[in-house]
Amino acid sequence: MQNKNLYKIRITSAIIIFIIAVIGMLGIFYPLNLFDIQFLPVLQRVLNNFSITPLLILIALILLTLIFGRIYCSLICPLGILQEIIGFIKNKTSDSVHKNYPLKYFLAAFVWGIFIGGSSLVIRYIDPYTIFGSAISKTTAGLILVGLIILAVFFKDRIFCTNFCPVGTILGLISKISFNKIYISDVCVSCGQCEKNCPAACINSKEKTVDNETCIKCLKCLEICPKNGIKYGKIPPKALKFDIKRRQLIIASTALALFGIMAKAGLELKEKITEKIKDVILPPGAENKEKFLNKCLNCNLCIENCPNKIIKKADNEYPAVHIDYSKSFCKFDCNECSKICPSGAIKRINKKEKQQTRIAMAMINEEKCDKCGRCIEACPKHAIIKENGMISLNAAKCIGCGACKNICTAIEIFPIKEQKLI
Repeated sequence: MQNKNLYKIRITSAIIIFIIAVIGMLGIFYPLNLFDIQFLPVLQRVLNNFSITPLLILIALILLTLIFGRIYCSLICPLGILQEIIGFIKNKTSDSVHKNYPLKYFLAAFVWGIFIGGSSLVIRYIDPYTIFGSAISKTTAGLILVGLIILAVFFKDRIFCTNFCPVGTILGLISKISFNKIYISDVCVSCGQCEKNCPAACINSKEKTVDNETCIKCLKCLEICPKNGIKYGKIPPKALKFDIKRRQLIIASTALALFGIMAKAGLELKEKITEKIKDVILPPGAENKEKFLNKCLNCNLCIENCPNKIIKKADNEYPAVHIDYSKSFCKFDCNECSKICPSGAIKRINKKEKQQTRIAMAMINEEKCDKCGRCIEACPKHAIIKENGMISLNAAKCIGCGACKNICTAIEIFPIKEQKLI
């Protein structure tokens, strides 16, 4: 009964977390910083905007995996939980055990290398959190990728998690030395129910082995076993096996070499990718287009949570989110994008800092200006004044929020090279 309770507790918790993730990404309600505990964004914050909080969260995620195995994949990752929901609808598992393909180590070395080198432009297309967020915000790439992953569930269950996901590969390696593992006890009668119903296809009931590297700790096998022959916990010493083969050493050394090469490539990509990209207006806290482009994961959480809907999706001219003032402006007393960004691409700044951050620059077209003075009333920084019947802009005060442009067609807002506090 205890095993069955573990499964029910895990699945209930996962569904609650999934609902919170969806409503948070849709901008409906954001009850807690759930996205601050997603693996890639928190690692991004540690590397790029170091502070003690993300470091502690990252350590906590690693400790969680060391203690419980890859429970992250079935409890915290929204894309992983979505695949489990699709699995319920499908109600049939694959008939064969998935191989632990060496390709996943090279794929992980490739994307993590470029990421550590300083660019997130590659990993954002395979990271589960980013893919899920992009799909929720209805971007073409996100919808296509989630569609392909869902399609894969119908044929190979959680093969994305076991053989493609770069986060899963890292957590899987940690899981190999985790304190608690799934294992088959002596009371097992080899009925094959656990193997047949395992979404990660990591159980071999005939040989009575479990690949805990690919096991996502969904705990379904505990629920399904009629004899309580499959256990979750510390493996008895006699059942432990530790055997490093020559093939594994070759794969590991090759993957490490590839990682080093791609880290160097990531550094070069970081420096060169923005040369041909136009200047754009970025959310307050983004600093500049080069840094932001290489940090932004395109999860689009800021888009959905922007009250004035001025933050737009990546496009051909700038492959990351950016501001568009064509229909509205940046609210003076709002810092939602700063609070919501999980990766640190948009720095955490309070409202006072935001109100002093120049993100663009306004310019008055005197030929079009009819001297109505409405822009003076609209400017929250009192940067626009009227003297001797003439409207003028005090550039030292302007933060480029777009409030004046929103009310007057004689004003244009232009991007700046670097955001600054004024």
